Amino acid sequence: MDFLWQDITHAPFWIAALQIIGVNIILSGDNAVVIAMACLSLPPRQRLWGMVLGAGVAVLLRVIFTLVVAQAMTYPFLKLVGGALLFWVAIKLVTEDADEDSQMESGETIWRAVRIVVIADIVMSLDNVIAIAAAAELAAAQVDAAHAAAIKATLIIFGLATSVPLIIAGSAILMALLHRFRVLVWGGGALLGWVAGDIMSGDPVITTWLGEGGAAALHVWGGRLGALIVVCAGLWIVRTRRTWTGEEIWTFFALLVWIAADMLIGQGFGPDETAKIWTARLLVFMVLAAQYVVLRSRGGDEVTVVEMEETVIVERERERDKV
Repeated sequence: MDFLWQDITHAPFWIAALQIIGVNIILSGDNAVVIAMACLSLPPRQRLWGMVLGAGVAVLLRVIFTLVVAQAMTYPFLKLVGGALLFWVAIKLVTEDADEDSQMESGETIWRAVRIVVIADIVMSLDNVIAIAAAAELAAAQVDAAHAAAIKATLIIFGLATSVPLIIAGSAILMALLHRFRVLVWGGGALLGWVAGDIMSGDPVITTWLGEGGAAALHVWGGRLGALIVVCAGLWIVRTRRTWTGEEIWTFFALLVWIAADMLIGQGFGPDETAKIWTARLLVFMVLAAQYVVLRSRGGDEVTVVEMEETVIVERERERDKV
């Protein structure tokens, strides 16, 4: 292992490691959303442990995926099954506050959050591991072509493990926002649904069934349909347990506006006009954000996670008093 120590002490290794860390952080934005949403319902003292365990297990699995099964994502039906699991995770997370049986023992709750993070990360990492593996392979060849395999494994393990604190920090910030603004929970659920739909529409079986043209057309709508499925299914489940809040109704219409605007933007600009596309999306987002600010400023039935939990407790106490 002398060669490994010699390579570690040279600048090219650290440059390559920083590249792996950067790629993982860029690709882990949706994973931070999952961790934050899954840990949102935990007691305050357990949230840090939930984030640490969730991020740690997720990164460990990503290391294994990157080293061993990066090519497994090309297998038929794998993305369909993974997308279906991600749909389940997203719907479960957005309807969690409406679950009457959400009061579980602390040990069960924290491990339940870790399970949700692991399932979601497995699904969303199918595409990510390809980019990480490719970056590590290229960097390993530049650092030490004679021992590229060992260097590649070292870079992957070190790079992914080092990014854990950054993912946890991002999750903590997101969780604070989710705890204050309930609409972001629905936004996160829509994002996971978008990812799930996008993953499922890219399964090789879809191309076999529909052909190249049909698969390409479905892929355009895959993410949008996935986001709609999560929000609509989540609202339906919530409605069976309690009345909708103003923020939840606004979320549904805001999602419809976003999808319509995104379609118009895609048709109005070419694929090479990325800057204009994202500028237009930013403008739409700012308009929706301004509408949300107006909604909250009016008071209405603005509801935070804390207020929902307090309402449920009060209602249960009233029912016990009646009995």
